[in-house]
Amino acid sequence: MIPDIPTISANLSDPAPEFPWPNGASCAVFPAFDVDAETAWLQYDFKNVDRLVTMSFGAYEERVGIPKILDYLRAEEIKATFYIPGWVVDAHPKMCESIVKDGHEVGHHGYLHKRPDPADFAEDKEEIDKALDSLKRVLGVTPVGYRAPSGENYHELLGYLRDRGILYSSSFRDDIRPYRHKLRDGSRGPVELPVNVSFDDWLYGLSQRFSPRPMFPKEHVLSIWNGELEQTREWGGLVSMVMHPQVTGRPMRLGILRDFITRARSYGDVWIATGQEIAAHYIEQEKAAGL
Repeated sequence: MIPDIPTISANLSDPAPEFPWPNGASCAVFPAFDVDAETAWLQYDFKNVDRLVTMSFGAYEERVGIPKILDYLRAEEIKATFYIPGWVVDAHPKMCESIVKDGHEVGHHGYLHKRPDPADFAEDKEEIDKALDSLKRVLGVTPVGYRAPSGENYHELLGYLRDRGILYSSSFRDDIRPYRHKLRDGSRGPVELPVNVSFDDWLYGLSQRFSPRPMFPKEHVLSIWNGELEQTREWGGLVSMVMHPQVTGRPMRLGILRDFITRARSYGDVWIATGQEIAAHYIEQEKAAGL
């Protein structure tokens, strides 16, 4: 029997406006890291807490991944966005403080990296609030950006995020330019900085502990990333990246990021910015257009 599913678009938002980028830039690159640490493995099975080798994949972020990434960003004078679950802030305060100390944006990424689900709205609200508390209590940060754990969201949660002070989301995969969410009750939701799934490093470097798929070599990943950048630049779009320090913080994979950023900068007209900067620019353009 065919299920009776309402014939309504999943996304009611208006088409993304073609606002100009700052200073005549052709496109924007948004370097962003999901600092999942051990929550990447706890979300599948809480019993992993005592499986120390499994947990060590996530622990790599504090020991090596984050320090190496921060060294690189500092040397290149690049500011990035780090989406950090509240549990990670509580478990690794010194690591998270080092991110803030270097002047990077810290965004909301749930508490235990629980995947949002419409059936769990009460629990998902608790995840939002508990993470807000951790970010404020430990880091003194009140985030304006949110990236959905495991890349899922729904209308009620978008509305709650807006009401809790979140100005933008970077989770959806349905556009190449920023846009404003329109919720089912007709109200305005957060700005969306949509993700280009081709820039999710987990797909190339680590998909699960025991994966039947081989890791992608540097040449393959750079070919994809550079090709996407070239076409996105031609279209005037946004490259939103989803990098994980337990993947991109590995020796060869940090080299991929380095070579990609070098390529992006070589164009001379690519704006490299944080999520907060991109969202602020969008809101400014939105107001100027009377939207």
